[in-house]
Amino acid sequence: MCGNHSGLGRQAVNDWLRGVLVAFGTVAAGGLVTAGGVHISGAIFSVGPQAPASGTPTTRPVSVATKEITRGDLVDRESVEGRLTYAGNRTIKAVSGGTITGLPAVGKVIKRGKALYRIDRRPRILMYGRLPAYRTLRKGVKGPDVEQLERNLRALGFGRGVTVDAEFTAATAEAVRKWQRANGMKRNGEVSPAGIVFLPDAVRVNGRNVEVGDQAAPQRPTIEVTTTDRIVRISLDADKRDMVKVGRKVTVESADGKSAVGKISKVAKVAEVKKRPDNQESGATVEVEIKVAGRALGSLDEAPVTVELEYRRAKNVLTVPVEALLALPEGGYGVEIIERGRIRRVPVETRAFGNGRVEVSGAELAEGMQVSVSGR
Repeated sequence: MCGNHSGLGRQAVNDWLRGVLVAFGTVAAGGLVTAGGVHISGAIFSVGPQAPASGTPTTRPVSVATKEITRGDLVDRESVEGRLTYAGNRTIKAVSGGTITGLPAVGKVIKRGKALYRIDRRPRILMYGRLPAYRTLRKGVKGPDVEQLERNLRALGFGRGVTVDAEFTAATAEAVRKWQRANGMKRNGEVSPAGIVFLPDAVRVNGRNVEVGDQAAPQRPTIEVTTTDRIVRISLDADKRDMVKVGRKVTVESADGKSAVGKISKVAKVAEVKKRPDNQESGATVEVEIKVAGRALGSLDEAPVTVELEYRRAKNVLTVPVEALLALPEGGYGVEIIERGRIRRVPVETRAFGNGRVEVSGAELAEGMQVSVSGR
């Protein structure tokens, strides 16, 4: 779902400027005329001859609100709604049958050496590794899954005398028996897939598919887990896909005003068309994932957030506030420059808009000059 575009298009600025001029005409016509001046919005301007041509100083003293012409990057942004959640959802299925006797709480983080669940009081323990447990590991077995097991035994403090390699030796079997004793398991020196789960890292319990007391059968889903990495998911209009690129940094803000810097980690390669509640099709969108470090945005799952994406960037340009622009009688736009207590109106070329400012160029403009923002 895309939010409002924070920049102003050229037509929107044209409409805004016409409104300002109409408002000024109304105020001037109904303003309070005093001896030698017109009172407008709290400022007194001397009344003299008709204003000279653009770029020529006037003879009237100035008492107006001003802002500085600045130089820098002008960034136009797009606000997009998203959800703060966790990455890498997956289902842990039972390997053996029996009665579910222990389950972790939803939201609990389970680390290496801790039980994911228990069947008939026997724990199935998390160990770190990328190769899944697919066979019983015992003395004489060789392979990368043996090396994974030995590395975990050592990390858990049971690896004395064990060489971390691809061979299950007598020393490995003895380390396994010590590990089994510490976890209340049958001490046979062998490890089956029913006793361990190899996953790349710690996991967070995202849901439970069974309850304590349920009967489990092989391949029955038991719990849902995710990684502990925080991510934001957004659905971006497909025609704006060029705004997102893997590795690009974005700003993420929570509903309570907290903000954090995120980095785009994944952009879908295929657009999707989803059904709205009224069964009508919405526009095509692409799914985007953004990694957010730490808990700067809180720990709630599926919390609403706003993502600020960069729409376009104009580098090292002169800018003024949008309200400094004036529609010139001869056409185009200008600004009123304030110098030494005097005012002069100069024409400008406008280009990019963003964050309430507009890129301007002109022979008489320079960084640091003061321009009127009185909206006259």
